[in-house]
Amino acid sequence: MKLIVAIVHNEDAGALVDALTDKEYRVTRLQSQGGFLKQGNASVLVGLEDAQVDEVLATIKETCHARTQFINPTPPIMEPGEFYMPYPVEVEFGGATVFVLSVDRYERL
Repeated sequence: MKLIVAIVHNEDAGALVDALTDKEYRVTRLQSQGGFLKQGNASVLVGLEDAQVDEVLATIKETCHARTQFINPTPPIMEPGEFYMPYPVEVEFGGATVFVLSVDRYERL
């Protein structure tokens, strides 16, 4: 048995849960928040057999897409009289971060 923990962007989470439940996987979605951009994420948990891992990973890859966004960087600590002009920086976010964990025991009660 395996447990897949996929951390995905909120915009992709609904479509991912729908795609996985359409393929008859049991899915749990937990709201979470990213540390870098402080944006909403979802942690999607899927328990499955070892042979199903590749199919679920392919579904995640098809459903969750990376995006870019411009952010204004936090200004550094400056000395009096210094001038700082922040320029927007383009960052890539989204897609999915996936952990595949081995499960010793699984019970559905």
